[in-house]
Formats: sequence, structure tokens, C-alpha cells
Amino acid sequence: MVQLKAGSTHGLPLSENLYNRLQMDIIRGVHPAGKKLTEQSLCQQYDVSRTPVREALRQLEMEGLVENIPNRGAFVVGFSRQDIEDMYELRKAYELQAVRWAIRRITEDELEELGEIFEFMEFYTHKGDVDKMLNINTNFHQLIYTASRNKMLRQVLSSYQVYIKYSRSPRSYDEHYLGIVLEEHRKIYQAFLAGDEEGAVQAMEAHMENSRLRKSDEF
Repeated sequence: MVQLKAGSTHGLPLSENLYNRLQMDIIRGVHPAGKKLTEQSLCQQYDVSRTPVREALRQLEMEGLVENIPNRGAFVVGFSRQDIEDMYELRKAYELQAVRWAIRRITEDELEELGEIFEFMEFYTHKGDVDKMLNINTNFHQLIYTASRNKMLRQVLSSYQVYIKYSRSPRSYDEHYLGIVLEEHRKIYQAFLAGDEEGAVQAMEAHMENSRLRKSDEF
């Protein structure tokens, strides 16, 4: 899987820029499952030549988001409900391993940064700003991936994070949502402060399972 950074395409080679845009559009449903993607239509829609289109389609096929059927062309595969549910299970397993390695390998500077991120989470929770809170939530997990000091694990988890975040349907949040999510992250952060590996793993496992249950009706 290739890590995607939503909204960050400036300065990238044209083929990678197009790949990121197409990937995000498929995940968000702009190009729904079953849609045929022709080089000509993509060239017109994204204002690019055929070469970056071919490269982007090749990468998307490798990733499993596009299927190239002989004599028929390229079709969007997208994600089924089962795909998303499987992703949650895989992400949970990888998140727990990331926590174990991060507890052992995190630097003092990174631990301080984790604390700053958590303070922002508290701030936006008190303001009731769901969008900002969810973005900071992403940063919280990303720092743990970085602290794990494992590039492949970070890449896979970053991909799952984006897939799950952008493939769900829009939803409304009740008044208790942010507070509950904040407390789940508080337990993870406190375990990191204490250097409590098992405590951090248990807190992350609870958070992952609760996230799955909260979002199971969105897909």
C-alpha cells in the first residue's frame, strides 16, 4: 500500500499527484465501484496527458482499487463493507504492535510532542470542533507510528487510516462523542507517560474496538 497524504500534492511529480487525486476520488466515491475509467476521460477530467494517467492507473491496479479487465478496460473496484470491516481488524493488530514498539523507542522530544497534541485534542473537544478534533486525532496516531521506528508499519497504518476516514458516509455526532474519544486517548497518553507498555496496548485496543463499533453503521 502507498501512503496517501490528503490535500498534500504540491511539489509532487505529475504522475504521483494524479495518483493521489484519483485514489482519493475513488475512496470518497467520486468514482464509484464498477465505473469504467478511460484514459481519454481521465485526461479531460484532470487536465493531464496520457502518460501520467497510465502510470496512475497502474499504481491503483497494484493497490487493488482498480481492476484492468482484458479487452474491456480499467474499472473501479472500491471498498465493500467487508473490506472496511477487515481493515478495522487489521488496523487494530498493527496499531497494537506500533504501540509496543513506540513505548520502547519513543524519544523525549516525541513524548513532549504527544503531550502537545493531546492538549490540542482537549482544546478542540471543549470547543466542540469535531473536524479539528478528528484531524488532531490523526496526528496523535501518526506520532505513535513514527515513534515505532518501523517504516513499513507506518506506511500500512497510514494507508488504513486514510481509507477508513474517507470511505465512510457523512455522519452526525452526539454531544458526548468528543468527550468519549478524548478520554480514550487520555488513557493511551497516560500509559506512554508512565512507560506502561501493557497499559498502552490495552488502552489502544479498547479505543480501536470502540472506534469500530461507533463507525460500524457508517458504511
